[in-house]
Amino acid sequence: MDPGEGAVAGLVGPDPAFWRGRRVFLTGQTGFKGAWLALWLESLGAVVRGFALPAEPGSLALAAGPAGESLHGDIRDGAALEAALLPFRPEVVLHLAAQALVRRSYRDPVETFATNVMGSIHLLEAVRRCPGVRAVVMVTTDKCYENRERPEPYREDEALGGRDPYSASKAAMEIGVAAWRASFLAAGEVAVATARAGNVIGGGDWAEDRLLPDCIRALSAGRSIEVRNPAATRPWQHVLEPLAGYLLLAEALWRDGAGMAEAWNFGPAMQDVQPVGEVVAEVVRLWGPSAAWHVAAQPGAVHEAGLLAVDAAKAQARLGWNPRLPLALALEWTVAWYRQQAGGAAPRALMLADIARHAALGKAYP
Repeated sequence: MDPGEGAVAGLVGPDPAFWRGRRVFLTGQTGFKGAWLALWLESLGAVVRGFALPAEPGSLALAAGPAGESLHGDIRDGAALEAALLPFRPEVVLHLAAQALVRRSYRDPVETFATNVMGSIHLLEAVRRCPGVRAVVMVTTDKCYENRERPEPYREDEALGGRDPYSASKAAMEIGVAAWRASFLAAGEVAVATARAGNVIGGGDWAEDRLLPDCIRALSAGRSIEVRNPAATRPWQHVLEPLAGYLLLAEALWRDGAGMAEAWNFGPAMQDVQPVGEVVAEVVRLWGPSAAWHVAAQPGAVHEAGLLAVDAAKAQARLGWNPRLPLALALEWTVAWYRQQAGGAAPRALMLADIARHAALGKAYP
């Protein structure tokens, strides 16, 4: 099929008929995005086997409960990863496992590279030895680009790079995936793509050094939110937005094969590429009159990008993916989620409600 034949117009969502009964191997299901994706896949009727480190105390994965089968292991252990994947004989592989924190990458750069680069290569090697795999989505990040701090968003064909260890490791992962695709997978039936998403927000994220979790921790304790760099600008999006993109991309890889086996951006509309200070101010407004924020007396000790955005026009034109939640609504959903959980609502029920609400949105926002 010509790559253009799979293109779709307008707004589309994951196809339940495609996922029903589909065997999916998911790495990183104990992380924030992974927990949301595992539950979404389960709700679509997929047969899921997850492979990840044990969930950390207080994490969303523990609070929400299991979705599919969950095996514990480290993607840096190629033998353990292969032992989990091969007997399952998946049809689709979704790779989310990662060391995903920029500031942590400064503290442990070797772990970051070992996980993000070699862990990904271990997975591709296991895929090579597993008959039946047809579509593989390898999740990297919008930070894989050589960031020149420019206002224009980055396109998929632009230079890769990374000043901090996390960004550099994800750029290296992109290069490694492209090499394995060209060297070992081009002639076969396995189609491998990479997915680069923006800064995600949503209920249940408790990771260190992420803006929304830091905000909620401070507000829940009655403290003013401390902000390191209010001018830093990021492409903010609700967690369900890129996850919908990953699912649509996997469907396209299954349908169109090599024609879709490339890099893809999933980012918000440009009006939602906003400074940290604007996001925090809206969180404070949503929380109520007792909330406040202030700028840290000392800026962060390590370099973090000041300006970043990605161009998702290709995903919009060829996958039919579009962002559905404007930032204001994404923040409203997120703050409400944390408030409802604090009031006793079950995280699993809150997640399923948001998944249903997202699927029911009838059109992309302008």
